[in-house]
Amino acid sequence: MIRAAVAGDVPVIRALIAELAEYEREAEAAKATEEQLREALFGERPAVYALIAEDDGGRVVGFAVYFLNFSTWNGVHGIYLEDLFVRPEARGGGYGGALLRELARIACERGYARVEWSVLDWNEPSIAFYKALGAVAQDEWTTMRLSGEALARLGA
Repeated sequence: MIRAAVAGDVPVIRALIAELAEYEREAEAAKATEEQLREALFGERPAVYALIAEDDGGRVVGFAVYFLNFSTWNGVHGIYLEDLFVRPEARGGGYGGALLRELARIACERGYARVEWSVLDWNEPSIAFYKALGAVAQDEWTTMRLSGEALARLGA
């Protein structure tokens, strides 16, 4: 079952983020607190959304966190998938595909132009999975990031 997250899911969302960070070999980088997640997802002006995947027994086995982006060329929004994670013991059960299908359904229903995300280049199983669903790598683009000291310096 795939459903929209509710405020009571924040602790499990935080736990899933920690599990994802561990999988991506950056456990120490996952610093978001439950309070930050609660505000971002369910505060006065939420800008981030989440889907929850549950097994037949109602146990949370995965999640997707996403936000809207905008295509100036198409003139409409799109979805940026920030995180997609299915717990190892539930992989192969169709949860990842179900989460992506729900995002695609939301995008189509709302007239959005695309669903986009990033995947680590070493994560071959995920890359193969995404390609099997019809996703196309955007190899001609380079992701740029401004953060930390460089962000502070430029913003000063």
